[in-house]
Amino acid sequence: MNRRSFLINNSKIALGVSLIPTTGFSMYGNARFTKFISNRPPKDKRTFKSEAVEEIIKEVKKSIVNPELAWMFENCYPNTLDTTVDFEVIDGKPDSFVITGDIDAMWLRDSTAQVWPYMPLINKDPKIKNLILGLINRQVKCVLTDPYANAFFKDLTRISKWSTDIPTPKPGVHERKWEIDSLCYFIRLSYHYYKISGDKSFMDSDWDKAARLVVGTFRTEQREDGTSPYSFSREHSMTVGLAQFYGKGAPTKYTGLIHSIFRPSDDGTLLPYLIPSNIFAYVSLAQLSELYSIDDKDVDFSKECMSFSTQVKSAVEKYAIKEHQDFGEIYAYEIDGFGNALFMDDANVPSLMSLAYIGGHSANDLIYKNTRKFLVSESNPWFLRGKAAEGQSSPHTGRENIWPMGIILRGITSEDENEIIMCLKMLKETHADTGFMHESFHKDDPFNFSRSWFAWANTLFGEFIIKVYNERPWILKNNSL
Repeated sequence: MNRRSFLINNSKIALGVSLIPTTGFSMYGNARFTKFISNRPPKDKRTFKSEAVEEIIKEVKKSIVNPELAWMFENCYPNTLDTTVDFEVIDGKPDSFVITGDIDAMWLRDSTAQVWPYMPLINKDPKIKNLILGLINRQVKCVLTDPYANAFFKDLTRISKWSTDIPTPKPGVHERKWEIDSLCYFIRLSYHYYKISGDKSFMDSDWDKAARLVVGTFRTEQREDGTSPYSFSREHSMTVGLAQFYGKGAPTKYTGLIHSIFRPSDDGTLLPYLIPSNIFAYVSLAQLSELYSIDDKDVDFSKECMSFSTQVKSAVEKYAIKEHQDFGEIYAYEIDGFGNALFMDDANVPSLMSLAYIGGHSANDLIYKNTRKFLVSESNPWFLRGKAAEGQSSPHTGRENIWPMGIILRGITSEDENEIIMCLKMLKETHADTGFMHESFHKDDPFNFSRSWFAWANTLFGEFIIKVYNERPWILKNNSL
């Protein structure tokens, strides 16, 4: 499909048939409607279809007593499939290009996260299996194009609107911001596809080159000799969107940690050792080690990956755990190796809040529990409380906007039933009558929001509902939601 037509068509249908449901009186709390009309695109306009997904929607919806929450789930859970997938077979292999929503580009991070809630259906629906396999194949092409880039075009000859960045992005690269997590998401998708399906066919020579390039890039960005080939500068950009010293980052002392010049929000780091991303890296390197141990694919490289994982994990434990005056030992968000640390979080994943979601931690780990208490307190400068909701914000969207994604991750990682219910209620009250999640909303006015088409947040909300359905189904039968 022509990429321009794909984006234009999906911009029109991304929010479905109807933006505002039928109005009327409802007995459910502050709900404003009695009839909730699906905001999904018509079936013939959906970019990808799965009967298994449709069955999940029917099954879960029946268990949700509150009609507004059920309506939101029906809209959000399939949103990635409905609006963002460009699937075809190229050179005999499935290929899935998954745009982020209202931006005509694919992020390695977002694309993995967007399909993540469908992963449990791999063995139930061959179409979902091919979708995931196709995304692995597409991500291989992206990593081999430029391991430092975060976002790509399907057309690998296309020139970016950021062509004035220095250095100029290669053709096919939308943006070249070095973020550790981009490469971690490639490993995460590959690993869990194998663990669920048992299919190792994706591990061909190109995948092998990409995986080794990931490890090599991580090694380079440890900067043992204090240098890096990476740099980045952009004209006419907000300071928060850049990194210091032309993308080299603030000074650091060698620790064994990996430098990340940008955060998952695509904002520049203040201190280059971004701890959530380093934790994600050691989890991913251990997963890569396991993949290379399959049938003794490469025992030496498998051991190298595990040794690297152990090194980064040890460095995190040595340098990133700090004593907070109110919360005891917690993780810093960023450090520099000299002893300086930044205490905050960002709504994007990986975040400190998401550590029990991305792996490597459980919700009951003491350091994580202490960190979590800090994150939802007034000591966290980017945790906001307003008239509409409370939640994690991000410098990416200013000082007064809460991210639904942060609320969702708080709910997904919570072991507290009351906290889970609170998160569900806040999400229900802040979708601005659209039935969809947004990038962010003003803490006092959810109708003042950013990005009406943000597929990752939508499918993540669906994942949250399914997790509650599987683990605490009685919550969804709560009339007070």
